[in-house]
Amino acid sequence: MGAVELRNIVLKYIHTADDHLLRVVKAMIESYQEEEIVAYTVEGKPLTKSEYRQELLAAETEIEKGEYITQEDFEKEAENW
Repeated sequence: MGAVELRNIVLKYIHTADDHLLRVVKAMIESYQEEEIVAYTVEGKPLTKSEYRQELLAAETEIEKGEYITQEDFEKEAENW
């Protein structure tokens, strides 16, 4: 059974579904999307959407604490490589 046929079958269920089934389907889709690979680390490790969000929050926390290097300082440091 191909994707098109499956999609049509699922749509028939959706069109006749009650609130409970629709909430279950919505939760499953959201969970599935959270586990989708959306980025990769510089080492090549895949990141899911939830892992990517955690990385962003950690980076924002570091910035708020002043744990970063300015562009000028980075360029000076890079001259010594």
